Amino acid sequence: MKFLFLLLLCLTAPLVSAKQPDLTIDAKSYFLSDFQTNQELASHNAHMRIEPASLTKLMTAYVTFLSLRQNKITLTQAVSVSTNAWRMIGSRMFIEPNKAVTVNELIRGMIVQSGNDACIALAEVISGSEESFVHLMNTEALRIGMKNTHFTNSTGLPDPEHYSSAYDLNLLASAIIRDFPEYYPLYSLKEYTYNDITQPNRNRLLWLDPHVDGLKTGWTRSAGYCLITSAKRDQQRLISVVIGSTSAKVRSIESQRLLNHGFQFFETLQLYQKEQEVTTIELWKGAQNLLKAGFNQDIYFSLSKGQAEKIKATMKYKQPLIAPINKGQRVGIVKFTLDNEPLATYPLVALETIDSTNLLGRSWDSLQLLFK
Repeated sequence: MKFLFLLLLCLTAPLVSAKQPDLTIDAKSYFLSDFQTNQELASHNAHMRIEPASLTKLMTAYVTFLSLRQNKITLTQAVSVSTNAWRMIGSRMFIEPNKAVTVNELIRGMIVQSGNDACIALAEVISGSEESFVHLMNTEALRIGMKNTHFTNSTGLPDPEHYSSAYDLNLLASAIIRDFPEYYPLYSLKEYTYNDITQPNRNRLLWLDPHVDGLKTGWTRSAGYCLITSAKRDQQRLISVVIGSTSAKVRSIESQRLLNHGFQFFETLQLYQKEQEVTTIELWKGAQNLLKAGFNQDIYFSLSKGQAEKIKATMKYKQPLIAPINKGQRVGIVKFTLDNEPLATYPLVALETIDSTNLLGRSWDSLQLLFK
């Protein structure tokens, strides 16, 4: 089988390179990523085992959102509050055994008010018990790719076997934004009132930065002050994870510094859209003699500003390419490089289905191929 190599693109955006200063964040560990590419932009002790505190509630929410999608529960469903949930220690939304509460209210109480009682009530209505619910949490954690995470409860209360990492929590935050866009706006709510008690969202950046639209705070005496934040400026969304700061004020300041660093020194480039025609490839023995080809996903890269003009791509596809061809069928690869160093490789796929031509056409193409 022969292959054809073709220089596909060379970006020449007139960007000014921004020199990145040394970055020091006052936290035990931190991680900054680009949401579109999952690319790491800055980190420190990102895989170190940490106590996630109330950041745990992101997974509690993830399993709850999944249960809603699977119709195990509904937003308007009334939930009976158990004594176990009512007496839960720590932050609370103040649900009561003799007062009806809906799943919708519990979700807001968990997200905005960080209610431990709301977490227990949701766990019990979804799985019957918190223990069974935690099994779902750990199952989803593994599926998402959180390899250094283990949950023992739905609230984040301290436990020696309850742990995660800044890197893993970044994966979880990304999964919520990606998988449940219909519920993500709940993380931007600045306050919530239940049982005539109004409590503010503890994420101060919701007030300080108009680009910030979530996610979650956490604190215990042993974990320190933690904050996972997402912000979007134009088409660029970043996610920051700050673990173990010394105060609520410091975690906000350091999270803001981390996000500003990302927006100032990095850019997100979308080179191609899913199913955008990238090239046409000569096709033999087909009802058409040219095949439209492209990618089966959007192609993004996170780069230091000023690096875009250094991206090059080389396409390698099969020749001769013989019909029939099905839409989505892999017909080659595209290798992207930066400064001649490998950046990423993506499959090149057919954007259309083309059947074989008739016997006469196939015979004629076979004859031509003998002389190529």
